[in-house]
Amino acid sequence: MSKAADTRPDWDTYFMEIAHVAATRSNCSRRHVGAIVVRDKRIITTGYNGTPRGVRNCFDGGCPRCASDSPSGNSLGDCICAHAEENAIVQAAYHGISVKDAAMYVTISPCLMCAKMIINAGIREVVYEGEYRFTESTRSLLQEGGVICRQFTRAAGFNSSTGL
Repeated sequence: MSKAADTRPDWDTYFMEIAHVAATRSNCSRRHVGAIVVRDKRIITTGYNGTPRGVRNCFDGGCPRCASDSPSGNSLGDCICAHAEENAIVQAAYHGISVKDAAMYVTISPCLMCAKMIINAGIREVVYEGEYRFTESTRSLLQEGGVICRQFTRAAGFNSSTGL
């Protein structure tokens, strides 16, 4: 009797798929981003981008910057939406959960502000899929801060069950 092949996704694919599901909760009218924090192959927190708790949703006009015609990547200081990475870290803090020595899976590369939070939170690795303004200074800061940063590449032939 032959043993059946293991058709399950590898851990990186599994966690990235879940980050994509988290992104579907985003209330940002411009971009949907998801992040999860994992330690010992267990998800300890999730986050997605959008307006702060109790503030009108971005897609309901809660963020004037996102409702404007400002080009992507411009006027970010006027945006009131929190980033997925930021929300994942803050959710952990809100519930008293340490993210020290954990890994973060995020659907796009972190910005400089999120890189600083990732370092200070003690996250040891960031796995990202798409690139969004991943500058050399952000990359260098993560490296200097001791954070392993790598881009996720989908395995050939893996069909996402999430359709994302």
